[in-house]
Amino acid sequence: MGAAVSQPVFAINHITTPKLGPAAFFKLATELGLSNVEIRNDLDANAIIDGTPAVEIRKLAEAAGVRIATINALQRFNEWTPEREREAIELADYARDVGAAALVLVPVNDGTGQADGERQANLREALTALEPILEARDLLGFVEPLGFEICSLRSKREAVEAIDAVGGQDRFKLVHDTFHHHLAGEPALFPQITGLVHISGVTDADVSVSDMRDPHRVLVDERDRLGNIDQIRSLLEQGYAGLFSFEPFAAEVQQLTDPADVISASIGWINARLG
Repeated sequence: MGAAVSQPVFAINHITTPKLGPAAFFKLATELGLSNVEIRNDLDANAIIDGTPAVEIRKLAEAAGVRIATINALQRFNEWTPEREREAIELADYARDVGAAALVLVPVNDGTGQADGERQANLREALTALEPILEARDLLGFVEPLGFEICSLRSKREAVEAIDAVGGQDRFKLVHDTFHHHLAGEPALFPQITGLVHISGVTDADVSVSDMRDPHRVLVDERDRLGNIDQIRSLLEQGYAGLFSFEPFAAEVQQLTDPADVISASIGWINARLG
C-alpha cells in the first residue's frame, strides 16, 4: 500500500440503481453522504425518458440537497447529423434547466467511423458544432472515450488533440472511466483536462479483457481486476480534484434491494486502500 493521498469525492450515477425514481435516487445519495449525482436519458420509465420536466427534477434534487453534476449522455456525438444536432440542443436545454454542470458525450460504438483520418475529422466536426450549443447554455461537454475495440474513439490522447485543435479547452473535458481505461490499454491519464471519473470494477475471473462488457461492471472491492485503486491514486497524485462517480452496469448491482450498504462498503474499501 502506497503513501496516503487525499480522499476522493464520490458521486453516484443513476445506472447504479435504475429502478429508483429520481426522488428515491437522490435520497439514496444523501444517505450515502454524497452531494453529487448523475442522471441519465436512457432509463425506461424514469426521468428524463419519461418526460418529467427538468424543473421538477431540479426541485427534487434541491430538496434532497444534491447537485446534478451531469446528464449522461449524448450518444453517437461524433457522428454529426441534423438529427444529432436536434438531440444535442434538446438535451443541452434539459441539462441547463435541471441545473446540471455538464453533458457527457459518448462516441459511436458499433464498428463504424474508425478509419484513421475519418475518426479524427468526425470528432473535430462534432466538437466544433457542439461548442456554441454548450456555451449558450453555460455547460461543459465531457468527452468519454470507450475502450471497446469497436469504438470510434478509444484514445484519450486523440480526444485531447481534437479539443486542442478546435480551441475547445475551456468548453470540453475528458471522462476517465476506469473500466474503459483498462480496456483501451492507454497508459496516459491526462488529469488536468479530466472533468469526471467513472468507477466500476470487474471481478469475474474467467472473462478475458477483450470480452469484458458493461454487464460485467460491478462495484469496486478486493476482487477488482481493473486496477481501480492504482488509477484513482494516480489521478489524485497528479492533481485531479473532481468527482469519482460510481457507474456499475451489472444486473446484480442494479437489482440490490438495499444498495446503500453495498455502495457504502465499496466507498469504505476504496478509502481504506488509498489511506
